[in-house]
Amino acid sequence: MRFDCFDDPDGASSGDEEYSLPKENAVLETKDDEEEIGGISVADSGFSFPKRNCSFRSLFDELDIRDIDIAVGQTYESKKDLLVRLKILSVVQKFDFYVPESRPTLYIVKCWVRGCQWRVRASTIGDSPIFHVRIYQRQHSCSVTERSARSRKATPDILAFLYKEFVGGIGSGVVANHVAASLNLRYGIKMGYWKGHRTLKCARELVRGSYESGYSELPSYLYMIRRENPGTLTRLEVDELDRFKSVFIAFGGKYLGTLLMATTQDGNYNIFPLAFAVVDTENDDSWEWFFRQLSRVIQDDEGLAIISDRHKSIGKAIGKVYPLASRGICTYHLHKNILVRFKGSETFGLVKKAATAYRLQDFDELFHQIHQVNPDLHAYLVQADVSKWSRVHFPGDRYNLTTTNIAESLNNVLKAARQYPIVSLLEEIRMMLTRWFAARRKQATLMTTVLTTQVEELLQARVVRASLLDVQEIDQNQYEVRSGPNMHVVNLSQKKCSCRMFDVDKIPCIHAIAAAQTANVSRISKCHQYFRTEYLRLGYAKSVMPKDESCPLPNNVVEKIVKTPPVRTQSGRPKLTRAKGPYEIAMQSKRPRKAHCCGNCGHTEHNRQTCNV
Repeated sequence: MRFDCFDDPDGASSGDEEYSLPKENAVLETKDDEEEIGGISVADSGFSFPKRNCSFRSLFDELDIRDIDIAVGQTYESKKDLLVRLKILSVVQKFDFYVPESRPTLYIVKCWVRGCQWRVRASTIGDSPIFHVRIYQRQHSCSVTERSARSRKATPDILAFLYKEFVGGIGSGVVANHVAASLNLRYGIKMGYWKGHRTLKCARELVRGSYESGYSELPSYLYMIRRENPGTLTRLEVDELDRFKSVFIAFGGKYLGTLLMATTQDGNYNIFPLAFAVVDTENDDSWEWFFRQLSRVIQDDEGLAIISDRHKSIGKAIGKVYPLASRGICTYHLHKNILVRFKGSETFGLVKKAATAYRLQDFDELFHQIHQVNPDLHAYLVQADVSKWSRVHFPGDRYNLTTTNIAESLNNVLKAARQYPIVSLLEEIRMMLTRWFAARRKQATLMTTVLTTQVEELLQARVVRASLLDVQEIDQNQYEVRSGPNMHVVNLSQKKCSCRMFDVDKIPCIHAIAAAQTANVSRISKCHQYFRTEYLRLGYAKSVMPKDESCPLPNNVVEKIVKTPPVRTQSGRPKLTRAKGPYEIAMQSKRPRKAHCCGNCGHTEHNRQTCNV
């Protein structure tokens, strides 16, 4: 494989040309300076409101005609542009035409009904390729019943222009049947599902560009984004035939491709996207490539924790690229598998308690109960590796992250954008990050507390409970904290508590808060620095800028070629959602419920009022 790396300050491709119809040429020109059509005053300067009463539909119909009608003196860049305009006009006015004469310098069009006077004659001047409309006979001399009997020009590309300009939107909620019904209501055009589908596809390409052109625009897009966002890392890979393989982008589609993403959590418990990539398929090579690019942004470290699902390719890639990091698996995915493979709600509840237990003795007790109730489930959990799914056995700092829900949430946000061409998909991600960073930067600026607002809310309830605990000093750093028969030992210097909530979450538990209050030590200082407002502000200090369309492109970027990857078009009606496996279908009626945990200690089976700590 050949790699194209655009990390230098001068490298990415051509681009975003617009091949739309010339709107400036759509003004209706007549022999007089101004002509009144259907009560609407039409002139080069625009139009006024109707001078006589008419329905909204008739008003819009007249505006359609004004925008697309032919006029003597109009110019078109090529014969093809003129033909497109004639096709659009014929669909709106419900007639058909034929071309009796067509030469490089002359183009004559007549109504298809023999003897009708409607015709257009256009020609070039000198060596210029521009066509000028010389003669335009607007009125038909044939019967409307004759000329409307044929409509061969109502092709999906022509209907797409009419739909986009005069009918409706192209959002993810719009389907083929909506397009067919809208065009039928507006222009009296009848079509089936497949024609409606092709029309909607063409309309979306008019707005977003085609899926094929999206790949050719990738180099220029990456160059302009990197130029406006210093520190942004991008990587584009093509094969030996210049066909697209994968793209990676970390800010500082279609064709059965797969969107990979890496996300984390900021100090205010918000989703913080790290990097995105689009690859041909989800396999060992693509995941290893993704993590190797990610390692250039987030380097391997013993304090790094990576939480993912149980995909084997992800595990292999992490082992190769991040050997020092601690790997955990998503407990939610584990719970779903258990619900499908094993029956018994009581056993499932024990698994959830074991996965979230903070203390080793609590985990051992629960795991022993699971073995007694269901030995097969116990063996399955052992095979899944307790160090990856249980909080107490996790070797690194997992904080409060036990699932990959933040990645799933981001995936849901981008659900509609995944149908876009690849450049449009990346631009949608960029706009999302721009909105998020702007809103969170403003939110962080308004915070007046040392700790973030979410952490403050979490500690507020703990402070109230901590005031009810009995504290006994052991030495300068250690304190014994009691609540009835329960006793815990807190070490303020090491930021540890025997309940292990302080150790794992990096936020003082109620025992640590009580001990710090007795020792007259700042409780804020015992929170991890990542939860401070100043760190949150630094995280959103940089803005995510859009691309600069006016920036000059270097030759190595303009000449870069990225072709459409090989793909096999699937037969049948196009599917917008992926096919679900048997486990997922079974899970639709078996969704794991969220366990109700105590707000003080985090354990289940009791609440804040009945808590003994």
